[in-house]
Amino acid sequence: MAQIRYSKDHEYIRVEGGEGIVGISDHAQSQLGDVVFAEAPKAGRQVKAGEAVAVVESVKAASDVFAPASGEVVAANAEVEATPGIINEDALGRGWLFRLKLADPSELDALMDESAYAAYLKTLD
Repeated sequence: MAQIRYSKDHEYIRVEGGEGIVGISDHAQSQLGDVVFAEAPKAGRQVKAGEAVAVVESVKAASDVFAPASGEVVAANAEVEATPGIINEDALGRGWLFRLKLADPSELDALMDESAYAAYLKTLD
């Protein structure tokens, strides 16, 4: 089963093989409301953990999406850029933003697993 980790900025990274699939959490999409625009980084871009690399806009706000880990962007989700509402429908599935070839998989250790993220969300209420 794929390992999924979360950042305090509400990005997720789901690791499959040596790649991380990155998007915003279900909590983040529900806070944003209807997503009307999404822009992912282009393939080939080198990103560092914590760097703003993508943008998601809703009818309420625009939000930067930060890279949860360092590496090279290997693909952007063209489907989400064409139909951003997919993020609202399936944030953790079809609503991913980009795929990342991980530079240092140990960076994932600094992120939260699903139970830690759920506990973190309770502190935000």
